[in-house]
Amino acid sequence: MPLARVLRLRDATVIGLGSMIGAGVFAVWAPALGAAGSGILIALAVAAFVAFANATSSAQLAAVHPVAGGTYAYARAEIGPWSGFIAGWCFVVGKVASCAAMAMTFAAYAAPEGWQLPVAVIAVAALTAVNCFGVTRTALLTRILVLVSLLGLAVVVAAGGTAVSAGAAPLPLPAATAYGILQGAGLLFFAFAGYARIATMGEEVTDPARTIPRAIILALAGAVTVYVLVGATVGLTLGASVLTSAAPLVDVLAAAGWSAATPVVRVAAAAASLGALLALLTGIGRTSLAMARENDIPRFFARIDERWKVPRRAEIAIGVLVIGIVLLADLRGAIGFSSFGVLLYYLIANVAAFRQRPEARRYPRALQIAGALACILLVSTLPTEASLVGTGVVLAGVVYRMLRLRIRRAQSETRPR
Repeated sequence: MPLARVLRLRDATVIGLGSMIGAGVFAVWAPALGAAGSGILIALAVAAFVAFANATSSAQLAAVHPVAGGTYAYARAEIGPWSGFIAGWCFVVGKVASCAAMAMTFAAYAAPEGWQLPVAVIAVAALTAVNCFGVTRTALLTRILVLVSLLGLAVVVAAGGTAVSAGAAPLPLPAATAYGILQGAGLLFFAFAGYARIATMGEEVTDPARTIPRAIILALAGAVTVYVLVGATVGLTLGASVLTSAAPLVDVLAAAGWSAATPVVRVAAAAASLGALLALLTGIGRTSLAMARENDIPRFFARIDERWKVPRRAEIAIGVLVIGIVLLADLRGAIGFSSFGVLLYYLIANVAAFRQRPEARRYPRALQIAGALACILLVSTLPTEASLVGTGVVLAGVVYRMLRLRIRRAQSETRPR
């Protein structure tokens, strides 16, 4: 049973923007500024360029392969089943970690001290339930959450502007180094990867060959603008004190003397995190559906609910996994691990786009080469622990597929002819 094509350009753009606006703007500044220091805007530019190269590859692929699954489906078609599996596996495990990071960010801003963990778990469970009742409800809720988020971010930027103009002199950020800028870019890439949600929902978008490429570019352009404004505001207002901040945008208000606006920003942070979490859960469910259809994970997860036209079993399983990570991991570890998985995913996307035939080409091959090399460079600069855990999880996926293929082969050989 196919999914329903009900998402228009506005819906697809908002879902991508919701993933990116909430996927880091309230959470990524402490680790990113700790790595990049005074070179944070250069790191942002590097991350944005890598995201643009990867986004154009995704757009080119999505125009030809308008099906659920994103790069999992594209790589299977353009390279082969093993490349598709590794892309899908990296996406699922990396984005499950992103979901956990968003749930923890939501709780950090919205819950009182001591209640963060249960609130994060409840948020995951509630949004998983929303996703089980149709993608149009997902799109509507995402639009509301994105609007609330942007209003709150506008308040932060305005407050920071008054603090800077008043001559506030925070402790200077650490000096920038080339390695630190690249590591900061790798961590910031976690925030820009939300446009993948649009591609993974290719089976639910109207006129996908036209809508998906336009939505990806529009969402990325909007997110880059927001991140530059907020990143400059945080760096100039807080300086080195951001490195120990759990809620840096709230601290910007305090530094500017705008503490009365703190509830507005906490609500916006909560909305942004929920919007990202909602869109992430949706995208992972669609990639899991595509993998189940191809028997790369159990076929049990390929079932689509007849009434609501959503992969309910996959959605519920993903929700359970995210809750497990929320209970076991911390925010910084989740961000690093997510960046590792997503960078490998886009490395494969660039290779798949590079291999497309001339008639399918929308962007020059040089852009895909640059995107692939940049993914390799950024993943090599991520924190060692995140890289080691990520490598272990990818290898575990490879072993899982090898065993699954061997079992299927043995079963086919024992069947009577």
